[in-house]
Amino acid sequence: MPDIEAPTTNGSVPDISQKRNRPVTLKFEDVVYKIKTKKQGLTIWKKVKEEEKIILKGVSGMIEPGEVLAMLGPSGSGKTTLLTALGGRLGGGKLQGTITYNGDKFSNSMKRNTGFVTQDDVLYPHLTVTETLVFTALLRLPNSFTKQEKILQAESVITQLGLTNCKDSIIGNTLLRGVSGGERKRVSIGQEMLVNPSLLFLDEPTSGLDSTTAQRIVSCLWELANKGKTVVMTIHQPSSRLYYMFHKVMLLSEGSSVYYGKGSEAVKYFSSIGFSPAVAMNPADFLLDLANGVYSNESTEHHALIKSKLKSEYTNRIEPQLKAELQERGVSGQSQQDRPQDREFGRWPTTWSQQLFVLLRRGVKERRHESFSGLRIAQILIVATIAGLLWYKSDISHLQDQVGLLFFVVSFWGFVPMFHAIFTFPQERMMLQKERSSGTYRLSSYFMSRIVGDLPMELVLPTIFLTITYWMASLKPSLLSFFFTLLSLLFAVLVSQGLGLALGALLMDQKTATTLGSVIMLCFMLAGGFFVQNVPKFIAWIKYVSISHYTFKLFVGSQYGVRDTYPCSEGQCLVADFPSIKQMGVGLEGQIVAALALGVMLVAYRLLAYAALMRIGVTKKLS
Repeated sequence: MPDIEAPTTNGSVPDISQKRNRPVTLKFEDVVYKIKTKKQGLTIWKKVKEEEKIILKGVSGMIEPGEVLAMLGPSGSGKTTLLTALGGRLGGGKLQGTITYNGDKFSNSMKRNTGFVTQDDVLYPHLTVTETLVFTALLRLPNSFTKQEKILQAESVITQLGLTNCKDSIIGNTLLRGVSGGERKRVSIGQEMLVNPSLLFLDEPTSGLDSTTAQRIVSCLWELANKGKTVVMTIHQPSSRLYYMFHKVMLLSEGSSVYYGKGSEAVKYFSSIGFSPAVAMNPADFLLDLANGVYSNESTEHHALIKSKLKSEYTNRIEPQLKAELQERGVSGQSQQDRPQDREFGRWPTTWSQQLFVLLRRGVKERRHESFSGLRIAQILIVATIAGLLWYKSDISHLQDQVGLLFFVVSFWGFVPMFHAIFTFPQERMMLQKERSSGTYRLSSYFMSRIVGDLPMELVLPTIFLTITYWMASLKPSLLSFFFTLLSLLFAVLVSQGLGLALGALLMDQKTATTLGSVIMLCFMLAGGFFVQNVPKFIAWIKYVSISHYTFKLFVGSQYGVRDTYPCSEGQCLVADFPSIKQMGVGLEGQIVAALALGVMLVAYRLLAYAALMRIGVTKKLS
């Protein structure tokens, strides 16, 4: 697995710009976005009606290398929707219009040459700043870089963003103390800067930050633009210092543009159409007031008239010039698909095995605090000890008690791994969407890393549990029987884990998945063959899909043979004729059938989970 420590060599930081950077001119014309919403009201007897809502209403613009475009507007004006559309990440609706990148449509190559920073920082809380950026570099930088060069690039970004003082601090979250909000935001930006993107999108990068921290972040973005990057951001209410750092400003109101042009000329433009600030004020505040239809002391009934006039003036004054500029200013140079150096973007940056090992290393570092938590270990040890004491030295003369212990172990280790696995994918949905949207890794490598990474704790704890309970309860004193019982338990644990993974991936809601999982596992347990031996035929089919049924069959076979006997009222009776064992059977054929059935479930549940994860994607499918 890759070492994340910085190399001790004095090698220079690789010039990534020569290998991956290509200036990008972004043009968008008449962008319209519509979604269907369900009409509110009682719909018990009538079919729910869907209404079409227009989020973006023919928005146009152009951003060239070296420019910072800030999209302003009140909440609900369509800023984030437009940014997501320009970043190639918009789904779930009907998008119309033309969006081009150097004259080409959005593609896999452009996806990997684009950085996208979401408003919410999606980071692993237990990783340090250095670990976060180094793991990202190892995954996103191509194999044309050595491992040392990738680590050096991460160190360079840390220095560039002023994160040196906190590079060994964990990220943290609301429940775990870590770096500050501004530092966390810079880490998110740093993850995108690692690949030296030609086009960088940021959604509210200064949200929730103090003015000084916001100034530092925007200054970093301004410096990036000066190096030939194209920077597009949404911003809600920037200070006047920030406002004058924007090369271009787009003001949106109710999904329509009411201004597009140089930020320094916005106030002059609105003054020319009859809207001048009454007092000296922050231009951004003045623009936001206008976008809300607020001007001077006008009454609320005039708000709609003000918005209507702004849109009308934009259509007559700015839009014709903008459309003419979009038509006249074509992009010179070779098509993106024709450039040999850009075809590198169309492939995955690293191999499948590299992705697996890096994701595995990262996952173990992040989840070791959860997997090896003292609370979870204590839970297993306490239950194992109590079970061992309750069934202490329960020999074959207490056959019903022994069978009850076997079924308790089956039930307990049906619920525990399933509940733990249910939370796996819902907790990581945001991270998976973020990294898959940027083409960081294959879904298969991520899925396999999660499966393999969870194995140690999933297998160690039941092993400890059974070791304690088995010998305290005086089950069959044979190492062969113990190991067969242990293998059966571990097999069942993996199957139950697969069921939890499938439920979590299908529903992506922890509460719903937990409820459904409880119902399913209870049905499996009731049909397992211990509580009810004479199950009615119309519902007997449940046992054929029951994890508990097949595991119980393996457990019974591991403890009792065909010729084993136990004390009864008639002297000695065959164990195979005991009511709760008779229908299970202790023959070899039944054991083989049970093992094969669990094997099918083991594969089927994981395939179902993988197929469900394939639905999670907000961008076009990667090649």
